[in-house]
Amino acid sequence: MRYSVRCLVTAVLLLFSELNYAQDQAAQFNHGKRVVIIMMDGFGMSYFKDAPMPYLKAMIAKGFFKQVNALMPTVTNANNTSICTGTFPEVNGISGNFFLNDKGEEEYMEDKHLVLAPTIFQKLKAYNIKSALVSSKKKSTTLLPEGTDLVLSPETADSAWISKIGKPASIYSAEVNYWSMQAGIYLLKNREDIRCLYIHTTDYPMHTWAPTDSNSINHLANIDNYIHQISEAAPDATILITADHDVNHKSRCVDIQKALLLQNVNIKLALSPEKDKYLKHHRGFGGAAYVYLNSAKDVQQVKSALSKIKGIETILTRAGAAKKYHLPVTRIGDLVVLGDSTTVFGDLESQPEEDLPATYRSHGSVYEIKVPLIILNAVKLPPASYFNYNKDLAAWLMDKKY
Repeated sequence: MRYSVRCLVTAVLLLFSELNYAQDQAAQFNHGKRVVIIMMDGFGMSYFKDAPMPYLKAMIAKGFFKQVNALMPTVTNANNTSICTGTFPEVNGISGNFFLNDKGEEEYMEDKHLVLAPTIFQKLKAYNIKSALVSSKKKSTTLLPEGTDLVLSPETADSAWISKIGKPASIYSAEVNYWSMQAGIYLLKNREDIRCLYIHTTDYPMHTWAPTDSNSINHLANIDNYIHQISEAAPDATILITADHDVNHKSRCVDIQKALLLQNVNIKLALSPEKDKYLKHHRGFGGAAYVYLNSAKDVQQVKSALSKIKGIETILTRAGAAKKYHLPVTRIGDLVVLGDSTTVFGDLESQPEEDLPATYRSHGSVYEIKVPLIILNAVKLPPASYFNYNKDLAAWLMDKKY
């Protein structure tokens, strides 16, 4: 009997100890300050430089700014997942928006079970710290929800949220981003128990307008105003901002499989890791391609044929690409092809090539790799040398040194 009582007392003490530890960790997280992470889709350095954004740029003078690299391929899911987990794709497993799975089937990378590393939300959950994910693109809400206490997208908002924020605009608009920002501000004002808020916008405006276009400048001026409102709604909050990629004009698309057939070279498949369900953004075309071979012995023949295709700038083996760009070796092609600054790859209906209109804009290549990394209102930061990639934006938050 005494032994049973002793065991019970020990168990209770351990439980209280664990609860106190979790509460202590919650109080220590970011020195008790809330965190707002904003992943501004498509907000590469060309947009950052040309956008006036007076509030943000004034705050940067008091905060931290550094130009860093996005991750390859420069597409949303690979970068968003890396930012959300603080890891390279070789660790988190997300190699793009689209891939060939282990069953040999083409699949959109939108399932949370494909993510192999814990999200920041999961790490915080271990300390009973609540978090929320708001994304203009619903695909992020199915890819990155693990550990969150609240997930919201204007694409799937229910009547309760519509009554709070209003009816969302189309995903193919700038206004849909304003809805997401307004939802974030609502949470900051009404849910102080949520200590980490992650907002993901859409890059439809960047696919539609060049950085100097008045429509783009107006869009980012509005975003700047919402960042100001976030600061006012949560003056205690540390605000972290980065992007997944830049966006540039592309003048031609190459269908690699059809282009190789002109040289009598057959492959199993060529796919664009940029391909997603938002075809109006970019038609599924991107500046990188994963090439799958019928046989390993075809490598040299296919590489030789690829090198003759106009617009192809770099051809890497699976191992070479995985090493150079920290990619998951089992979720990329036998060869990885990168385009020059004006070429994208994708599926075309009949021809191996297509000239694209002057209004066409996309990403995926090394030419969209430069992005801003911004941190405002932080108590203590790592040295500037810590921040080299967009994935480093929030990784330091879980380090007790900071």
